[in-house]
Amino acid sequence: MTDETTDRSAESFGARAVAARGTMPDPETTGGEIIVGIDGSEQSYGALSWAVAEAKRRRAAIRLVTAYSLPVFTGTGFDSGYSVIDEQSLADGVAQILDEAYDRVHAEGVELRATVETGDASSILVRLSEQAGLMVVGSRSSRGFVGRLLGTVSTSLPAHSKCPVVVVPLAWAKHHADDAATLVPSHGVAVGSDGSHQARIAIVKAAEEAQRMGVGLKLVNALAPYTGALTWVPAAVDFEAMHREIDELQNRAIRWIKGHFPDLEVTAERIDGSPVQVLLEAGEDADLVVVGTRGRGGLRGMLLGSISQGVLHSSQNPVMIVPDVDDPRTEDAPEVGVAWG
Repeated sequence: MTDETTDRSAESFGARAVAARGTMPDPETTGGEIIVGIDGSEQSYGALSWAVAEAKRRRAAIRLVTAYSLPVFTGTGFDSGYSVIDEQSLADGVAQILDEAYDRVHAEGVELRATVETGDASSILVRLSEQAGLMVVGSRSSRGFVGRLLGTVSTSLPAHSKCPVVVVPLAWAKHHADDAATLVPSHGVAVGSDGSHQARIAIVKAAEEAQRMGVGLKLVNALAPYTGALTWVPAAVDFEAMHREIDELQNRAIRWIKGHFPDLEVTAERIDGSPVQVLLEAGEDADLVVVGTRGRGGLRGMLLGSISQGVLHSSQNPVMIVPDVDDPRTEDAPEVGVAWG
């Protein structure tokens, strides 16, 4: 479709986007965009505000994406037949949502584009993620427009996206929806670190984000506390030696990431507790929490899909989920020691 920009004519931004619906954007002109799922809910507008601040840091355009379905109801017996939803009413509602989004952020000077599709929002966003630089959505809500446009996106999109996904929770949106675009990061970025390949990729992306924000990066490692109830733990296990090895790996990880980001302040912390609890606690004072989709090695279970989902749906601050992608900067990352296998 033809990109909808901030140069709004007599016809509204949303109306022009709806008029051009059904045509996916040209991949050659959309690379590096920040794509924001919009459904009219408070958290989707909060996601947009967060994305505007990020677009300024990246000097990238924002594409607003919304999708809706046209349900058909059937009857039985003598009442059998079809009752078709008024498509024009749905289209008008979508246009209103996009106009509201435009009015909220156009003064920030970020280029705005729009895509309107009929169909499943998750599938559409996953397809667009192949060319996007970043996807940003609000957390799951019980509110929103027709059919809860993005009701399940925050659950399904991170697992299938081809680029990082930032999920902005409702609690954060309520506090920062109006000032997010001008909010200055000051608390740092926290990232889960377990020595796995996926964690290394997440660390690299977290470092990029921390550098853009002008804040420090904290590598967080969770270690479940030992208790007498764990009778299956061999008596010969030297926990102090294991802790030293983990700390040394974290120090090596700091040296590794500093080699790629020499001006970035990087610290590491090993905390006893469950991975979800530890990452949530670290994220309480962070501008962003970063996790991988799943761990494959290291301290098994640190970054499994269930851990990422647990952080994603419980965090009070934005969470970035990083997919398993190739990055040459991970090739010189420290290898996991024997005690980590």
